[in-house]
This record gives sequence, structure tokens and C-alpha cells, in this order.
Amino acid sequence: MEAPTILHAVLPNIPPYVSYSWLAMGILIGAALVVRNKLSLVPSGLQNVMETFADLFLNLTNSNIGHHWGEKFYPLIGTIGLYILTCNFMGLIPGFDAPTSNINTTASIAVPVFFIYQYYGIKVHGIKYINHFLGPIRSIYALPLMIMMFFIELIGHLVRPITLSVRLFGNMMAKHMILIILGILAPVIVPVAILGLGVLVSIIQAYVFALLATLYIAGAVEEGH
Repeated sequence: MEAPTILHAVLPNIPPYVSYSWLAMGILIGAALVVRNKLSLVPSGLQNVMETFADLFLNLTNSNIGHHWGEKFYPLIGTIGLYILTCNFMGLIPGFDAPTSNINTTASIAVPVFFIYQYYGIKVHGIKYINHFLGPIRSIYALPLMIMMFFIELIGHLVRPITLSVRLFGNMMAKHMILIILGILAPVIVPVAILGLGVLVSIIQAYVFALLATLYIAGAVEEGH
């Protein structure tokens, strides 16, 4: 049985994925306040780290959605990316837990993304948003094909929050279990290499989630072809 985490020992009535989610939010808010109060034209230390990630997610949104919509959705994508990254890194600290290794946390991020891009798709295109579900051929002669494409696209959209949730949850859970098992079998040598791999997986999974969210939004606000 897995040993209780530090916060679970202090707050036994609160699920670890909830308490560590609060901690992740507190860390990000605290880091933002520290950087804001010590802004410098020549960034260093924490400001340099935060600006690196800020530029990463800004370039991600601008390159995939376009400059106009990219700046609009940049706060959302940047927040998602930094939050997931912070949660992922928590799983690498002994006595801590990664909130993203729980399906409730990953679903709570993926489901809002689904509703946001559907909302903006309807807001931008109105009734014409349905063109995104009808495939490339739109003609009275291709009506059966359009109906088939509609249901295929509908199912594809409905499974997106599920795949977003399960992908992140599965990778974080697998990383967590591997660290525990190898920590028991080889407590000195092997976990060091796995921790390095864990850092890489944490960064990649945060980026992949943010990238997919960006692509879903980009697909919703662009013209259906």
C-alpha cells in the first residue's frame, strides 16, 4: 500500500489530488507575485524561468491560432500549461503527489477546454459552425456522405475530453508507479535515471496537453473547409 503523502497526513479529510491542486495554484500565484514585484529589464532567476515558459506558450498559441486569436487565448493556454507542469513536477518530490495522476484533475481541465472551443466555434461562425462537422464535400448529391461525416465528427469531438484526460492521467500514473517500484527494488541508482526521465515526461505531457487544446480551439475558430 502506498504511503500517505505529507499533505494527506496534515489534511486527512481532503483527497490528495485536491490538496495538491491547491498547493500548485498557491505556488503559481506566489511565483507570479514575486516576479511582478521584482521585474527587471534584464531577467534573472525566477523571472527568467517564468518568461521562458510565457514565451513558449505565447509562441504556441500565435503559431497555431494566429496573432489575433492567439493573444486572446494565450492566458488560457499559458495557465493550463503552467498548472499541469507544476502538478506533474510535484509527483517527482518524495512525500508529494501529482494531482494529474488522478482522473478527476485531468478531467476538470479537459472538459472546460471542450466547452470553451465549442462556445467560441458557435460564437464566431453561428449556425455555419456545423460546416466543421460535414466534411469537405457539401452537395445535395453527397447528402448521405455528409450525414455520415457529421456523426463521425460528432463522436470525434465528444471523445476529445476523454482522450485528453486519460492521456495525461495514464502517463502520470505510470510514471508514479514506476518511481515507486524501482525505488523499492534499487533505491540508490535506478531512481536517479527514472527521475530524469520523469522530468522529461512531465514537460512533454504538459506541452502536449496545451498543444492539443490550442489545436482544438484553432480548429473551432477557423473557417470550415
